[in-house]
Amino acid sequence: MSFRHFRFILFLGWMGFLGNPVLAQDTGPEQLVQKVTDEVLAAVKSDKQLAAGDKQKALKLAEEKVLPHVDFQEATRLAVGRSWRQASPEQRKKLVDEFRSMLVRTYSNAISGYQGQTLKVLPSRGKQDPEDATVRTQFMRAGGKPLPIDFQARKTSQGWKIYDITVEGVSLVLTYRTEFDAVVKQDGIDGLIKRLDEKNTPPPIKAG
Repeated sequence: MSFRHFRFILFLGWMGFLGNPVLAQDTGPEQLVQKVTDEVLAAVKSDKQLAAGDKQKALKLAEEKVLPHVDFQEATRLAVGRSWRQASPEQRKKLVDEFRSMLVRTYSNAISGYQGQTLKVLPSRGKQDPEDATVRTQFMRAGGKPLPIDFQARKTSQGWKIYDITVEGVSLVLTYRTEFDAVVKQDGIDGLIKRLDEKNTPPPIKAG
C-alpha cells in the first residue's frame, strides 16, 4: 500500500467516523462509522472539485468536520510517548496544536482519485469496553483485496472521539512515535515542536 493511499485512508476514517457531532452523542461507534463514512464517500463522489483534489475545499471540510470531534490531545500524548510526561503544559499545548495542523494538512492532500469504494463494519470481538472501543472495518477497493482498518475510540463527555487508526496492522500513533522519539532524543521537546512547525509551514513561493 502506498503512502498516498495510507493518507487517504486516514482522511476517510477520521472524516467518516467523526463527521457528525449529533450522531456522535447518541450512536454507538460501529453504527456511526458505517453511516457517516457512507455519507462522506458519497460526498467525495458527487463533488467534482473535492474529488479532483481541491485543497482549499478539502481543508475547509476537515476544519469544519474533524477538529471539534477528534481527541487530538490523546492522539498526541500517545504519539509523543514517554516524553509527554516531561513536557510542560505550554509545551503540551504546542505539541497538540502542531500535530493537529500536520494531520489536517495531510487530509487536505489525500482526497483525489478515490471514488466508488465502500467501508464495511465488521462484528466486534468479545466483550466491548463501554468507554473505549475498537471498531473493525474493511475498506472495499474495486479490483483489490479488502483493506483491514481498525479505529480506536473512546467515549468522552462530548461523545465518541477517535485517537488512533490502524491500517493493515500499522498504527498511526506508533508510526509517528518512532519519528518523534528520534527527534526528542536528539533535540529535546522544543526540537520536536520546531520540527513539526517546520513541516506545517508552507514553502515560500518562488518568484517568476
